[in-house]
Amino acid sequence: MEIEQKQAPIIEQFIQQASTLNGPDLVKLIVEATSHHSLFAFSDILSVPNLHQLQGTESSMYIDLLRVFAYGTWTKYKSDAAHLPELVPDQAVKLKQLSVLTLAETNKDLSYDQLMAELEIANVRELEDFLINECIFVGIVKGKLNPLRRCFEVKLAAGRDVRPGQLENIMLRLTNWLDISDSTLSIIQDKTKWAETMSGDNKKHKMEVKNRLQDVKKSLRSNVS
Repeated sequence: MEIEQKQAPIIEQFIQQASTLNGPDLVKLIVEATSHHSLFAFSDILSVPNLHQLQGTESSMYIDLLRVFAYGTWTKYKSDAAHLPELVPDQAVKLKQLSVLTLAETNKDLSYDQLMAELEIANVRELEDFLINECIFVGIVKGKLNPLRRCFEVKLAAGRDVRPGQLENIMLRLTNWLDISDSTLSIIQDKTKWAETMSGDNKKHKMEVKNRLQDVKKSLRSNVS
């Protein structure tokens, strides 16, 4: 999606900044990154070696917060909120946007009830406003609201950071897909060869019939003479 292409230079900018900052300035950078309206991937920033200096300090919770934005959801944050920094409004919106993307990974019809529960949104009107203004218009997801079915029908959603351990599952799925593709290709090739053989046999049969007709014509002409 276009939003995924746009965020590449933003990520690079934050990586470069994080590589030169220390202490409190790194904390400010994490808050800025997790509040940025066009940024939805955080694992590259999380992997910057310079962030390790926050480990073992009171600010280490900000690394944990960045990890939640990279791989977690609103529900995950709420369950660990006692050990994480309080979110500013832009961060809260961001994490709820990311939660919608996570839900869209496994289900393209997201029920209103599920979304309201996951995002802690009180009513349908507020939920629909959020989906329209903070998801569809922002460009992180394409889809439509279906009030009759009380669901959000997702057509396409931006991808999130690959979670630890998820890469192996992706590779397994790709391997299985390749195996199925190879099997399907083999079947197609066999059917193509069969069709070519049948076509050749049909041509041969037509030629034989044509030759026989010519022989019959010659015989009739000879008898008439």
